[in-house]
Amino acid sequence: MPALETSGLTPDQSRLIDVAADSRTFLEGFYGTGKTTAGVAHMEHVLQLSKPRGAVLVLIPQRSLGVPYYDALRSSKPAALSQVSILTIYGLARRSIDLFWPLVGEAAGFARPDDPPTFLTIETAQYFMAKVAGSLLADGYFEGVALSPNRLFSQILDSLNKAAVVGFPYTEFGSRLNAAWLGEPALRAAYEQAQECANRFRSYCLENDLLDFSLQMEVFVRHLWDLPIVQEQLLDRYRHLIVDNVEEDTPVSHDLMLDLAPSMQSALFISDRESGHRTFLGADPVSAARLKSVCPNQMVFSESLVSSDEMRAFSYQMATAVGRPGEAVRADATAAIVHATSRYFPDVLAWAAEEVASLIHRQGTPPSEIVILAPFMPDVLRFMLEHELDERSIRHRSHRPSRALKDEPAVRTLLTLAHLAHPHWAAPGPPMVDVAYALMHAIEGLDLVRAQLLGHGAYALGKEEPLQPFGQVPAKNQERITFLIGEQYERLRTWLGSYRREPAVEFDHFLARLFGEVLSQPGFGFHGDIDAGHTTAKLIESVQKFRWVAGDLLLSEDIPLGLEYVRMVEQGVIGGLYLSEEEHAGSEAVLLSPAFTFLMGNRPVDYQVWLNVNSQEWSRRIYQPLTHPHVLSRQWPQGRPWQDADEVAASQEALYRLTQGLIRRCRKKIYLGFSDIGPFGWEDRGPLMRAIHKVLLASSPRAEVHRG
Repeated sequence: MPALETSGLTPDQSRLIDVAADSRTFLEGFYGTGKTTAGVAHMEHVLQLSKPRGAVLVLIPQRSLGVPYYDALRSSKPAALSQVSILTIYGLARRSIDLFWPLVGEAAGFARPDDPPTFLTIETAQYFMAKVAGSLLADGYFEGVALSPNRLFSQILDSLNKAAVVGFPYTEFGSRLNAAWLGEPALRAAYEQAQECANRFRSYCLENDLLDFSLQMEVFVRHLWDLPIVQEQLLDRYRHLIVDNVEEDTPVSHDLMLDLAPSMQSALFISDRESGHRTFLGADPVSAARLKSVCPNQMVFSESLVSSDEMRAFSYQMATAVGRPGEAVRADATAAIVHATSRYFPDVLAWAAEEVASLIHRQGTPPSEIVILAPFMPDVLRFMLEHELDERSIRHRSHRPSRALKDEPAVRTLLTLAHLAHPHWAAPGPPMVDVAYALMHAIEGLDLVRAQLLGHGAYALGKEEPLQPFGQVPAKNQERITFLIGEQYERLRTWLGSYRREPAVEFDHFLARLFGEVLSQPGFGFHGDIDAGHTTAKLIESVQKFRWVAGDLLLSEDIPLGLEYVRMVEQGVIGGLYLSEEEHAGSEAVLLSPAFTFLMGNRPVDYQVWLNVNSQEWSRRIYQPLTHPHVLSRQWPQGRPWQDADEVAASQEALYRLTQGLIRRCRKKIYLGFSDIGPFGWEDRGPLMRAIHKVLLASSPRAEVHRG
């Protein structure tokens, strides 16, 4: 057997390599103790065996968590690529349905089992849910629920997904929510209505061979998995199983792993202690612990390879402050933090930006090693923060995966210009305020005031040529707008006019051309803008997948696909999160992100900045009346009411796991920003602020502080 190079491994990691190649092993430990590195080394080891028996199957709960395994394979011999599959359970289910559809279509109840299935994305599932259940809103459904239609439909889909990954019939989620509810009776009716919408949606999917996430999982688990040919096909190909971050996966996934593991030559399960951050998606750490039962070898990694002693001391003291003490660490916790206290929130933003500027410009810290976090990243906070960073020449990017597509400036710009390029879509066309907004973002150096002057002078609402030449703008306004801006406007106007005279192309092709030929060029607003380019790529991929799923249906109904997509976005459909190379490799920019979103990325950084520390939102569960991550879980006793004490306990647990997860992902220092008045103009005294104050009072007075 070829020797594995172990010089870069810790003794614990080397010990795991020695025992894991021909056995079943359960490895656990806190984040940053080197578990994934050991998993990658184990994968490389079994690939180096002189006579490997089969390939390696690596299962992960989300694609981004597979990056270390992808990176290792890229640097391996080409033959290794064919020997390893890195999949989510969802990906495994989809591959199996594609392969064995003729065996399962009729048994699963599809009306046309001889036709190939159509797999739905997040957006297309919401689109068809709205198509099926939208008319019920006009009949008075959900009158007592203060949510927009897209939020209603997304939460119904979420409850369907919970049923599929937890393992109970989808027809039961309404009754489970109803049994746990102790509030106003109006919501009980909403649960019944949500169940009716889900039932109608499921029937529509079966009639039209459509598979959303929940139906894909149900078909795989209930109809495919027990077929001998399915498991035989897996076991013929794969003999080594690696499952990373099992605590972030779902009970149904754990059921399948328990079935697979005994037949594998080796199985390695890796678990982060005190994680399970994806509970809102069905993650279940308690269920994951069942995997220990099939593992003769159980190992614990305890030495952090990321955090300093001071950071670990801060972690311990924060845990103590929220009532979860652990093993004490002999170090000065306050050496790991810097905190600023100001009366007004903008002063804290200026302080944070100045500290980041010092780290980058004076200390040489790579921007990618800095992340600025808040419980949420609303527009007002992001705009103010970006302004402060721009003033200090700090490159930055933001990540808000739950943000509606229509709220992204790049998307609003592209879709407004799409309206202008397709005047036959709808009369009279987009309102002038939208056109001015689009021009402001499309043309570099154009502010909103001059964009409005340009729009008023050049936009002809309802005409076949909606954008008129710059020369038709009044002369005094031309001078204010400047002729340089006018030249760029003419380039954009001419391009749109030329496109209208060409043969029609697919809508995603139009967007790609508009971005590549105009908006990304020097002198236009997307040139050099990381966020705009990334958002445009997400939009184009979203349109493409929408076309693949709904294109034939819309063609039969003589509805322009681009128009239907724009309508869907304008209704607030949430954009899906697609993995990109930038998300694989990061970028040399400071990341602005909601705290939980950064945590899900599962990567450490040198420095973190926590803003709006006073806020209640660090521990508060998002308002989701038509779904519930705890009630719709395998650990919740069916029929037991969800009480206030349960909500308080869940909030405390969420705060503990969030703060511990963030601290363990920081190598050097955390900057904490307090303000008496928050970003929305009111005072707040949330549990995170109270916990940090306990740490400061109990610790050495040497903590670095700024008072504004």
